[in-house]
Amino acid sequence: MLKKDSINKGKTIKVTFYTHKLPEAETVYLVGDFNEWDEESHIMSKLKDGRFKLAVKLDPEQEYQFRYLVDGEWHNEWEADKYVPNPFSGDNSVVTT
Repeated sequence: MLKKDSINKGKTIKVTFYTHKLPEAETVYLVGDFNEWDEESHIMSKLKDGRFKLAVKLDPEQEYQFRYLVDGEWHNEWEADKYVPNPFSGDNSVVTT
């Protein structure tokens, strides 16, 4: 799930990323073009209900590709704004700000 909030009079969009429930997962990273696909820079916090969460500030009126790296395996956001093919025979999730 993606929650979007306009901050700084619309100059920044705070996007909170929530995974679906992953009760067995130990570590989840948010990885995307906003962090140059760095697989370790954006670790997500585990919630009591088994989901993971992280808020990121992004520029408005942009599209950002991303995926979740769950214990070394790639996952997409089930409720992304859209999906685009990636060069690895899969899709990336996209959030539009």
